[in-house]
Amino acid sequence: MVLTRQNAKFVIPLLGVVAVLLIVLLGPSTPDRAGRAPGAGEHVEAEARVWTCSMHPQVRQDRPGDCPICGMDLIPVEGGTAEEVGAERRLVVSAAAKGLMDISTSRVERRRVDQQVTLAGRVAYDEGLASRIAAWVPGRIDRLHVNSAGAVVERGQPMVDLYSPGLLAAQEELLQSLGALARAEGAATPAAARAAGATLDAVRERLSLWGLSDEQISEIEERGTAEPVLTILAPADGTVIGIDATEGAYVSTGSTIYSIVDLSRVWIELDAYESDLARLGVGQVVDFSVDAYPGERFRGEISFIDPVVDATTRAVTVRVEADNSDGWLKPDMFVRATVQASYRGDGAPLVIPDSAPLLTGTRAVVYVEVPGTDSPTYEGREVVLGPRAGDYYVVRSGLTEGEIVVTEGGFKIDSALQIRAKPSMMNPEGEGGAGVRAHHGDGSVGEGRDAGEVHTSDADAREGHAH
Repeated sequence: MVLTRQNAKFVIPLLGVVAVLLIVLLGPSTPDRAGRAPGAGEHVEAEARVWTCSMHPQVRQDRPGDCPICGMDLIPVEGGTAEEVGAERRLVVSAAAKGLMDISTSRVERRRVDQQVTLAGRVAYDEGLASRIAAWVPGRIDRLHVNSAGAVVERGQPMVDLYSPGLLAAQEELLQSLGALARAEGAATPAAARAAGATLDAVRERLSLWGLSDEQISEIEERGTAEPVLTILAPADGTVIGIDATEGAYVSTGSTIYSIVDLSRVWIELDAYESDLARLGVGQVVDFSVDAYPGERFRGEISFIDPVVDATTRAVTVRVEADNSDGWLKPDMFVRATVQASYRGDGAPLVIPDSAPLLTGTRAVVYVEVPGTDSPTYEGREVVLGPRAGDYYVVRSGLTEGEIVVTEGGFKIDSALQIRAKPSMMNPEGEGGAGVRAHHGDGSVGEGRDAGEVHTSDADAREGHAH
């Protein structure tokens, strides 16, 4: 039966009457309420230095007496000392109880740990391999040699015919400068020849800046006539990804006509969340796949991690460069990628198995096996964890190499402390007398009387194990 404040005033006097009747009927040899003969009880009382109330374990005294809350007689903490009572986070169990609670432990160690990070993203073209064909002079588009996006073009291939009055005038100036140079050289006047040569070079430079190749300029000089239409050539090999003009349209200086990109290499733009950043770095190898080719695996290397977090998605773009010489990867394909990420830090980090810490969202509690004790003893300790790496957590602080932590059964230890109102995972401060204990018929509370070092009996362990 659970004894509460509401029924304590009726049950406690009744227990007193029953105790008096037992003494009268059975005589001095009757075992005391702790289940021991009077002599044995006196021996325990003589050795005990800490006394507590079985109903209010927050009460601690260095001598016997009555509980100041409920008036019950205080009971001794067997083997308890003032030092042990101060160990509020400790739990002592018997060897049998440890087995029933399925407690397993592991040693804190330093080791290199890896983790597979899974990311998603898309194929994008390499902006460093992109180029555009623009109108360097105002004019009218007479002809588009390539009429569809996706067409593959080669360097030097005709792309657009552009009629430009300004370009026609520049060609006429080129031919006039060429004739002036020839006349100056024939007149054997060095100064005039140098001036004419300088003028000719300036006109050639202007035509080059307007998009004419050296071959086209030479062709005009050899032909000796100006052409009103300029043919603009592809500046590089690639694929047309955009057409921004139509035949017959007038364009101004700088207007884009074609967008071309070389797709022999592509970018894979992946979205990484903030929690992944500690595991990612430039130079790491990335394996990825696309839905278009089931079973095929592609590989690339991280070349850039965006320094800015997207305010909407809370993700960071991770750029991977990948070979695409076979042309299988198309821009905007969906990508699934994995990275075998190693812990980034100096040397091997301090780690514990991922089953060891009890996590609350803001705190992490680990139960450490206390060395040099007669019975298995476990102490709760708050730790600061780093990133999770596979089956391990990196430990920032709170543990030292070689300590032994509980990896299985930690929650049962924590539950035992919780029901005794001791500091635990969810309640780091404890609750004093908030825990109401089941009062046994012999006056004891479990096996350990609920001292600061809480003792769990085999019966308690079996009950927890059954649940």
